Amino acid sequence: MEAKLELVAKKEFNYNDELYRLVDFLNKSLKKKGFIFGLSKEGDKALITIYET
Repeated sequence: MEAKLELVAKKEFNYNDELYRLVDFLNKSLKKKGFIFGLSKEGDKALITIYET
């Protein structure tokens, strides 16, 4: 059975080199609670997404 990710929220920010550390911290802290965080970069903007498993 394949697990489905449900999009909970997404937010655009000005890109900062430290955002990947924040997303890594959130993933390590909240994965057991069923949340996965994503980070994508486009130009000088970053998009953080939150998924629930």
